[in-house]
Amino acid sequence: MNILGVSAGFHDAAVSVVSPAGEILFAAHSERYSKKKNDADLCPGIVKELYGMNIGTIAYYERPWLKQLRQAYSGQGIEWRKITTGQILQQQLRPFLMGDAKIRSYNHHLSHAAAGFQTSPYDRATVVVIDAIGEWDTISIWGAEYDSQGKATYKKLWRQRYPHSIGLFYSAITQRIGLHPLDEEYITMGMSGWGNNQYQMCMEELVIDDNWNILFRDNLHTGLPGDWMSGLNNMDIAATAQAITEKLISNVMQRAKNFNWSTNLVYMGGVALNCLANRRLGEYFENVWIMPCPGDAGSSLGAAALAHGGHINFNTASLGHVIEGPYPVASAIDWLLRDRIVGVASGRCEFGPRALGNRSLLADPRGPEIKDQVNEIKRRQKFRPFAPVILEEHVNEYFDMPRGWTDSRYMQVVARCRHPDLFPAIIHVDGTSRVQTVPNDGSGIRQLLEAWYDRTGCPMLLNTSLNIRGEPMVNDREDANRFQTLYGVMVVS
Repeated sequence: MNILGVSAGFHDAAVSVVSPAGEILFAAHSERYSKKKNDADLCPGIVKELYGMNIGTIAYYERPWLKQLRQAYSGQGIEWRKITTGQILQQQLRPFLMGDAKIRSYNHHLSHAAAGFQTSPYDRATVVVIDAIGEWDTISIWGAEYDSQGKATYKKLWRQRYPHSIGLFYSAITQRIGLHPLDEEYITMGMSGWGNNQYQMCMEELVIDDNWNILFRDNLHTGLPGDWMSGLNNMDIAATAQAITEKLISNVMQRAKNFNWSTNLVYMGGVALNCLANRRLGEYFENVWIMPCPGDAGSSLGAAALAHGGHINFNTASLGHVIEGPYPVASAIDWLLRDRIVGVASGRCEFGPRALGNRSLLADPRGPEIKDQVNEIKRRQKFRPFAPVILEEHVNEYFDMPRGWTDSRYMQVVARCRHPDLFPAIIHVDGTSRVQTVPNDGSGIRQLLEAWYDRTGCPMLLNTSLNIRGEPMVNDREDANRFQTLYGVMVVS
């Protein structure tokens, strides 16, 4: 019988279904069905996808009572009463008949670790988890390997506990500059390229107690204290916070390396989405794997992986709702040549925060006006950068890929562009791009890129998610039609 992994009750609820053979049958975010960005709860639409999947075990991604105990300790106004996993699942899965399914729950950071290690290509790896907070842990380092029976085993090598948190620090900065914490940190990262790191000494003195042990002077869970740094340039604040974050992450990676467990790194948790910081990971490890959904939603897969015990076959991030039919290569090319911008909604929706070709807004990267046009369509700030999707065999012609990154098929690291003047639509102000490489895998986006290259001599396209700011990614045909009608962009499927 299959295993259902569940992440729900806090933010970005998700489910994952794994077969006894370790195949991922389905993985999706609740927000794509409810149309509520970062929806914390499972909705009937996503639960309906589970019907007929023969669920024998339900695995939850954290220990609810431990989390609630920490919430009570931290003064979040929650009255202590022990909440069980079963109670949460009964609430979250009301439309779903659980029957005699076994219920299991796992530690939050362990679920992160398993989502990464058991989907990775490694038999042995150093696993680093950095997020805002789990039950109590904010950073954890693990030694992971498979035993003689093929079961994944984990040895916790080091941890940092609440309230000392890199993720909470970055979220506090995000809030201070007027953005939504635990949601718009990626905008803070984009802003950092426009600023100067001129406040680092001051900021470190105010917030950092011990760089090496990642100790902060204040509990930043509710934001920065007082009017600290108010009135200063937001771009410079973002640049400074990014520099400090990269320094702290480097300290964690050096500590992880010092355990000499493995030269393979598996990196998970919400902070692993910081693609600027990720370019430095190769300084510490020879090989790097970040599962494309490293945040809490991805821990639904981690919980299912722990219940399964062995390796999980991860060949693609396209694991969600299916829009039937062949990938619309010809029609997409026609619209790109005509209007230079087209939406594509085809095949299975991507699992993770980034569109990788199946729910994408695509554009010609060579026009200086394209970036502004796409930002206007998506209702985004004009300073926001876009990512290129490129044929893998051409990536080194156009980008200086960081050490340790043999590919970047899930858009997880930035690289400096060798020819920025040729591709102004996908170059950030600092000369970098968040690169997505596409191997020769026969996928729809691969076929489209090959056709585009044959017609234009350009091996890449601008790729961004098919949504507007504040809304979830397009999921089904109805969503695609709505996007086309409201925002005036042809969406082919």
